[in-house]
Amino acid sequence: MGRLRYSTIMSADGYLTDAEGRYDWAFPDEEVVAFITERERDADTHLYGRRMYEEMRSWEDVTDVTSDRSATDLEFARTWRAATKVVFSRTLTAVSTARTTLERELDPARVRAIVDTAPGDVSISGPTLAADAIRAGLVDDLELYLVPMLVGGGLRALPDGVRARLELVEQQRLAGGFTFLHYRTRRTPA
Repeated sequence: MGRLRYSTIMSADGYLTDAEGRYDWAFPDEEVVAFITERERDADTHLYGRRMYEEMRSWEDVTDVTSDRSATDLEFARTWRAATKVVFSRTLTAVSTARTTLERELDPARVRAIVDTAPGDVSISGPTLAADAIRAGLVDDLELYLVPMLVGGGLRALPDGVRARLELVEQQRLAGGFTFLHYRTRRTPA
């Protein structure tokens, strides 16, 4: 049985994008991309919200033949293409990448079934989708990549109104001042 992991790159003050919707301040360097790729290998299924899927689908076309990208980027693209992807969207009419299915709504029972039957871990990406999953108590791990930047507002990486006990499992300093923090949710007995 796998774990559901929310992985996000965020500013030190907790935002995925700034007030103008930009995230150019958050681009990881080669070392950070390699670190993320290594961690994503353990997640053979990725759950995406619409906007995150639209950002990520460009990795479908990054190949050794069609790209002059770095070896690190090519390895991330191979890892991304190998994963099964589920996109949750009420507005998309179709998906345009291989190994991808479309679901209309985040159904907690369906997500739990995906996690329970996946051969490895499952990652969830996109702050709106992840917020719904966190509120539903589905997320087992938070993997936060903190960028040494304060942006003062924008799209929050973590939801408001949620209270949860977390256990720090791992931390690591990365290039460019990035800090990786891995927290596990602490389930309280019913």
